[in-house]
Amino acid sequence: MSDSPAPLADPHIAFDVSEGRRDIAVLGSTGSIGTQAIDLVLRNPDRFRVTALSAAGGRVGLLAEQARQLRVRTVAVAREDTVPALREALAAEYGSEPLPEILAGPDAATDVATSECHTVLNGITGSIGLAPTLAALEAGRTLALANKESLIVGGPLVKALAKPGQIIPVDSEHAALFQALAAGTRADVRKLVVTASGGPFRGRTRAELAHVTPDAALAHPTWAMGPVITINSATLVNKGLEVIEAHLLYDIPFDRIEVVVHPQSYVHSMVEFTDGSTLAQATPPDMSGPIAVGIGWPVRVPDAAPAFDWSTASTWEFFPLDNEAFPSVGLARHVGSLGGTAPAVFNAANEECVEAFLAGRLPFNGIMDTVTEVVAEHGQPTRGTSLTVADVLEAETWARARAREMAEKFGEAQPAEARA
Repeated sequence: MSDSPAPLADPHIAFDVSEGRRDIAVLGSTGSIGTQAIDLVLRNPDRFRVTALSAAGGRVGLLAEQARQLRVRTVAVAREDTVPALREALAAEYGSEPLPEILAGPDAATDVATSECHTVLNGITGSIGLAPTLAALEAGRTLALANKESLIVGGPLVKALAKPGQIIPVDSEHAALFQALAAGTRADVRKLVVTASGGPFRGRTRAELAHVTPDAALAHPTWAMGPVITINSATLVNKGLEVIEAHLLYDIPFDRIEVVVHPQSYVHSMVEFTDGSTLAQATPPDMSGPIAVGIGWPVRVPDAAPAFDWSTASTWEFFPLDNEAFPSVGLARHVGSLGGTAPAVFNAANEECVEAFLAGRLPFNGIMDTVTEVVAEHGQPTRGTSLTVADVLEAETWARARAREMAEKFGEAQPAEARA
């Protein structure tokens, strides 16, 4: 690991340390990350101003309310058919005041990502966040990245555009690594330790996971997240994606990125240095802190998130990962090492399998079984500098179609009582 060039996420690089109010564009404003970011902004109006919002379009009432609260210039929705409802909701919120600019269509979030602002917070879920990520980087914006999929599926594309330190990670694990890495140089780092809650099925064997239900998988013990991310946490696919993300963000080899299970979710990740010391970043489970780091770095936001009550006794536990019951992390390391379009295939196939599981068409263990088959069938990926956005989209389209086919055959092969 050399000291040059600097990694995509580098806490030692600060593009703007001014104390003035920072303009933010929020992508995915009606989702979990977006709503928490807006709450943080509303609590800190002297530090942040939201200038533009984008959302899918399923919650136009909330989007209109956010627009009025924040007095944004632009509101964008991906679904053009929701524009009449959005306009009506905005009119109800604004009354006789002029409405903000409305953008609509599949490129609306990308347009917002290039709008005039300091920081773009990409809180979109899924690989549809890739185009806005690339657009924000190309426009020279600081990118507060909660949309891990865009980095994972488009790693070489993102690395080709991003200046060193231009990305500030918002995932709790990567925000933790980011902060811990500030304590030393890259040459001082021995390994990154990414923590995992273990999800709702920690301690269960593969056989015990065979018949778990979607409701059980959605009952995460410590975090409140959207359904896809929650299922990914149950399968630990989310942790596999985070291992790939850590490799890309910090330029650390896969064999020096470790996953440990920490059920309390207090320690969000750790960095082990060459002198034997380990620095851990810890807060109670809450995304406000990572969001504040993402949009405010290098300045910290006072009282952004809850702190520990050190006068109360507590126990923090750490366990090794069960790779047999949860093979997703090992598979993620494999596709991350392959590079090219392999991570895109892994991610897209997983999203389709999660949907099939939630719909009752695929058993829990069938998610990773099917993803593994799709990755193996994909074979040699498009690699390196030859990778294009078109390559990524083509690989994703193939992976989704193949995963759906495999999931359907898997369901047909099950006994009737297993499908009930």
